[in-house]
Amino acid sequence: MELVVLSGKGGTGKTTIATALSELAKDVVRIDCDVDAPNLYLFYKGVDIEKKSFYGGKKAVINEEYCNKCGKCEIICKFNAIKNCMVDDFLCEGCGACTLVCPEKAIELVEDKSAETFITSTDKGIISRAQMDIGSDGSGKLVTFLRNNGKRFSMKDALTIIDASPGIGCAVISSVTGSDAVLLVTEPTKSGLEDLMRVTALCMNFGVFIMVCINKYDINHDITMEIERFVIEKGLALVGKIPYDDTVIKSINELKSIIYYEDSEACRSVKEMWVNIKNIFTKNFKMEECINEKSSGLL
Repeated sequence: MELVVLSGKGGTGKTTIATALSELAKDVVRIDCDVDAPNLYLFYKGVDIEKKSFYGGKKAVINEEYCNKCGKCEIICKFNAIKNCMVDDFLCEGCGACTLVCPEKAIELVEDKSAETFITSTDKGIISRAQMDIGSDGSGKLVTFLRNNGKRFSMKDALTIIDASPGIGCAVISSVTGSDAVLLVTEPTKSGLEDLMRVTALCMNFGVFIMVCINKYDINHDITMEIERFVIEKGLALVGKIPYDDTVIKSINELKSIIYYEDSEACRSVKEMWVNIKNIFTKNFKMEECINEKSSGLL
């Protein structure tokens, strides 16, 4: 069972909520698919038990021994990645056009390392994550690799929570593909509503079950009502409304999940949302065992 936590835009509180739900659930595999800015692991003390280099694309390499400096490769390159018969790795997209026009066959495409992937073991379970190299792109291939990497540690019928990238790009598409449900985290701003509409349209194309959480709902009640109308119109499930709470900032600064601040309004709202999500899981996916509360009495 895979639950993807998404947001149409950055800064809505997606990782904060993904972390909180991970703490409330039982036997969770955590996958940080926000490959451009991974930060889920910061909330946990753990040890990297596996590290691998990830090669997500190719780059052109010119063999100077065979190059006759005709300049055809420079003319054909639409990314201006070749100057004076030298390839700029940051500009090269690995399209291969230069290899086709080179009369001396002096150019080849070689595998390009774009990230390091990790399996991190914590006292709360496994985190599958990556650290991208400087200048690399957050590709869907990397996200797919991280998901498959995490599945190796997932028990049968266990819950996997994926902290996805914001937006609707390639990394998000790879996070949603084949998942069971998504939780869209939005905020009551004009841009928040517009981005919610876009990411909802994306998720509907994949036929996944869509839930919505309105974070900081009380900063603009008018737009909150617009979001609620949109949720009803699209037949989505509104599972949570979390108020603005300064304690959330404190929890982030202290790298602790908001659920451990018992006097926090946000804490209570997140726990109520988890109850709603569990009910939906039980009703729609017949999953009970993997979403039971922990024996620590968090709920």
